[in-house]
Amino acid sequence: MRLPTAGRTVVSFLGAATATVAARRLLDLTTAPVARSVTRTNHRGEDVSLLEGPAVTVGAITGLALSGAGALPVVVATTGGALFGLLDDLTEDVTTRRKGLRGHLGALARGELTTGGAKVLGIGATSLVAAALIHRGDGRGRAGRTLDVAVTGALVAGSANLLNLLDLRPGRALKALGVAASPWLRCGQRGGPATAALLGAAVAAAPGDLAERDMLGDTGANALGAALGAVVGTAAPRSVRLALLGVVTGLTLASERVSFTRVIAATPVLRHVDEWGRRQAAPSEAQAGTVATGAAPVAAPPR
Repeated sequence: MRLPTAGRTVVSFLGAATATVAARRLLDLTTAPVARSVTRTNHRGEDVSLLEGPAVTVGAITGLALSGAGALPVVVATTGGALFGLLDDLTEDVTTRRKGLRGHLGALARGELTTGGAKVLGIGATSLVAAALIHRGDGRGRAGRTLDVAVTGALVAGSANLLNLLDLRPGRALKALGVAASPWLRCGQRGGPATAALLGAAVAAAPGDLAERDMLGDTGANALGAALGAVVGTAAPRSVRLALLGVVTGLTLASERVSFTRVIAATPVLRHVDEWGRRQAAPSEAQAGTVATGAAPVAAPPR
């Protein structure tokens, strides 16, 4: 019996949330011998685990598998974001760290392949594969399909990078995902169940993230961001995708010159939303937080 769209949306949400919680607990048991390699220091100077990233990836893919036909491109985008994000999480050389997209692209232009550069290339490639799957058989002609694949591929890759840029404070990236993804719940079979899968994984991960036990890391942020980009690519017309690509590109370029954390701190509404549900900082921590800009590997200066 085929479930109606509303039923698939609920099943996808619950399946993703359940799988995220189960995967997180299983990862705790199986990674205990190498716990330090998946531990990072947050903006307070406290240890947090990167295991949230693999857990939300498993949860999201589980929910997507339950969402029905058409989920394959989103699964491809999610998997690509997670795998190349994991590569950067586990093998980044902090002694030669390049900051931001511009830093990684600059290194590539000089013939230097950093882990961040490999992530840019890898997520770019899997984003194009996902986009090609989304627009397969569109019937727009070769030129129209090529344009659609390019726009959607750029949107998937850009969304993966942008959500990662927001993963600098507890809960920030998950809240941004919730705000950006929620409107697509109303897109019927083309977007609703897949969006519910992402939201289910995010809701299940939120308690650990807000309590500062876990963080998405590149693995989780790139996976969820790429997945959201693929959902939008599936559900939105070209004009909307072009507009959203402009927004994503503008915010990414702005991040090279402006600190999102400082902008949020200086804007009361954004600051209240950003701090909602988060453990409150002591006065000394709050003062130090105006200097730090994010999480970093153990023994490395904060991002």
